[in-house]
Amino acid sequence: MNRYQIKTGVLVRSGKDTTSAWTSEAFLNDWINQAHRWAAGYKPWPFTEGKQSTTYTGVEEWDFEGIKTDSVRILQIDGKRFDKINFEDYQIFKEEQSSANDRVFSDFGNTLYINPRCGLSGTLTVWGQYQPAYILDGDENDETETVFSPGADEGNEAIIEKVLGNLYVRDDKQIAMQHYAMAEKQLQLLWGRITEEQFKYQTKDRGMWRDFDVLEGDYTDNLFKRDQF
Repeated sequence: MNRYQIKTGVLVRSGKDTTSAWTSEAFLNDWINQAHRWAAGYKPWPFTEGKQSTTYTGVEEWDFEGIKTDSVRILQIDGKRFDKINFEDYQIFKEEQSSANDRVFSDFGNTLYINPRCGLSGTLTVWGQYQPAYILDGDENDETETVFSPGADEGNEAIIEKVLGNLYVRDDKQIAMQHYAMAEKQLQLLWGRITEEQFKYQTKDRGMWRDFDVLEGDYTDNLFKRDQF
């Protein structure tokens, strides 16, 4: 669905039109954009996964525009994969083994931290979650499809329900809350379908984090959590 179709769905279900100031094109466009940003960021959807590449120059701190840094699950330099450890362990690693060339990285805030002593150069590639927050912005984008199109109609239904909630919130908060609840239910249904499908091929012993053992100088894997991403 695109913004025009979502807008039409909202007006048909509410029995309203754009002649009212409260349901004007400007209000509807803004509500749809808000709802799209909310729904797109509600879960780490597989259709908001992406990758970026650049040339690694040995610098420790890196920022990737458009990629949520805390969502980076895989990082490679010159085709070699790095292990992700939490930021505290990364700092301990730097203090205790400052000259080690282990292929490890971490993140804090919006910055990736890569062990600069890894001894590698070449292409730096990260895989993670991007946020399509503004895909529907602008009056000219009525025909731009949502991130849920095609194949994830529950997400489009959630956007419609969210906008309907905004439409009713001024006159009847109870009805508005019902629409908000239905919007969230639609996203939960979609996430349930996705996780059930992923569970068929995700392995239980592959976690995002590997804890650094300061005493033993090695890593230990955490158990895989289906909703950790």
